[in-house]
Amino acid sequence: MTGEDAVAAFLSWLAAERGASPRTIDAYRGDLALFFSFMTEHRGAPLDLKALGALGLSDLRAWLAHEQTRALTPHGGRPATTRDRAARSRARRVSTLRSFFRFLDRRLNVENPAAQLLVTPRAKTPLPRPLTRSDAAEVAPGVAATERTPMAQARDEALFLLLYGAGLRISEALALNVGDFDAARAGAFLRIVGKGGKERLAPLVPRVLDALTQWRRAHPSPARDEPLFPGVRGGRLNPAVAQRAMREWRIGEGLPDHATPHALRHSFATHLLEGGADLRSIQELLGHASLSTTQRYTLADEARLLDVWERAHPRAALGAADGAEGLRAGEKGESE
Repeated sequence: MTGEDAVAAFLSWLAAERGASPRTIDAYRGDLALFFSFMTEHRGAPLDLKALGALGLSDLRAWLAHEQTRALTPHGGRPATTRDRAARSRARRVSTLRSFFRFLDRRLNVENPAAQLLVTPRAKTPLPRPLTRSDAAEVAPGVAATERTPMAQARDEALFLLLYGAGLRISEALALNVGDFDAARAGAFLRIVGKGGKERLAPLVPRVLDALTQWRRAHPSPARDEPLFPGVRGGRLNPAVAQRAMREWRIGEGLPDHATPHALRHSFATHLLEGGADLRSIQELLGHASLSTTQRYTLADEARLLDVWERAHPRAALGAADGAEGLRAGEKGESE
């Protein structure tokens, strides 16, 4: 079996047995393509199963060092990345190698412990950047107003209200069919299939339920198996179209670059936390597998409070350095 065949088998296994998302599979495919390209030149021949089993820790480290150098070096008009982003990419590639060589061992009888000896670099945990309550409330009517047809206006208002009102990922919302909403109308709960095929219930508050009901009446193809949010030409709405619509609206409103559809999910969680919701409930509503992922919102809230304090408190100039240092220590502990 060639190395390419092994990669194809690995990616098929990820999709069929691990339930990996298309985005995860694409990331692994890209990492392994870079890895095989480098190793072919590094060793002077394409990799087969025997060669994969013979790779040493130094070989794997050589590839990771090559990718690190490439990322931090401007080339062909492409700017260099930041060290933190490069560390996150390196961490993902280490994970890719570990998963791939574990698959080789368990499924193809190719034993090579080198990948398990790689050290995962530590990267700073990025804090969620939500919108303010007023900005988040303006997104749905604002984006809808930029559309040219009544159908697209009604669709966008319902979609963006759903993203903020239920904390959905854009991919989760666009995967819904008309029948999914029809099943939710009686109990006001949508059944969402999230990452890894994990299901959760998302409550529909009255404002969101009303917008979706109005959109259901205006839907151009309201059969149960049709996409709940179709594109203008039919078929499922492309996420890039929704992202572009919000980008055009935010530019017109002078909002920062982080005002994206995913920021509405961050806003949903942050505003619940500010309103007194507990982390476990927010974890369930977001569909996070780990509570540590949800805990990032507490750090984001601390950062916001520190910023308010520094701008408003008369003693802020004297204590800001100590406060910032404490927050950085908290972030470090969280990332560990």
